[in-house]
Amino acid sequence: MASFASVEAYLAALPASTLPVVEQVRAAVLAELPDARERISYGIPAFVIDDRIVLYLAGWKHHVSVYPIPDGDPTYAAAIAPYVAGRGTLKFPLTSPVPLDLVAWTARLHLSRIRGAAPSSA
Repeated sequence: MASFASVEAYLAALPASTLPVVEQVRAAVLAELPDARERISYGIPAFVIDDRIVLYLAGWKHHVSVYPIPDGDPTYAAAIAPYVAGRGTLKFPLTSPVPLDLVAWTARLHLSRIRGAAPSSA
C-alpha cells in the first residue's frame, strides 16, 4: 500500500474513474460532519472529530469503500445489507450511484456513538 502525506495526495493518486465518486462520498461525509478534520490513517482518508476517527473512506478501481459499519440499529442494518462486503466494510460499486444518504447515515451513527448521543435515523 502506498503511503500518502495528505488526503490531497491520496486523491491525486486515484484512478480517473474513481475520483469523482470518492469526491461525492467525501462531500456527503463532510456535509454530515462539518467539524471533521481529514487525515490519512492506515493509508486512506479518515474523518476525525474530538480526536477520534469517525469514518474511513477508500477509493478502488471498481468500487468505493466506507469503514467501519456501525452496529446496533436494525433499520440501518437492513438498509445497508446490499452494500456489506466483509466484516465492517460498505462497498459501493462504481457502476451504480452511491446512496449518499446511507453514507451520511453511517457518519451520523458513528458520530452519535462517539459523542454518546442517541443516533437519528435516515
